[in-house]
Amino acid sequence: MPNLANAKKALRQSQKRAELNKVQKAELESLRRLLRKAATAKKIEEVQATLPKIYKLADKMVNKNIIKKNKAARIKARSAMVSKKAQ
Repeated sequence: MPNLANAKKALRQSQKRAELNKVQKAELESLRRLLRKAATAKKIEEVQATLPKIYKLADKMVNKNIIKKNKAARIKARSAMVSKKAQ
């Protein structure tokens, strides 16, 4: 445990940020799961509605330094492949 006041505050901040990052990562994973399920069920409208949401969230996470740029590119490319196979 930290002894200094600023170290205690830094610990609180990092825990809060980690929790917020975990929520966003979970949201991205749930969108990706939704896309895969819609693609296997051949629900084209649902796939086309979910894909831009994945792109937008991945880009936001890059801007907030939650994930790296190449990971976002990889996620977007794989999502695009899944949607293309569904059509």
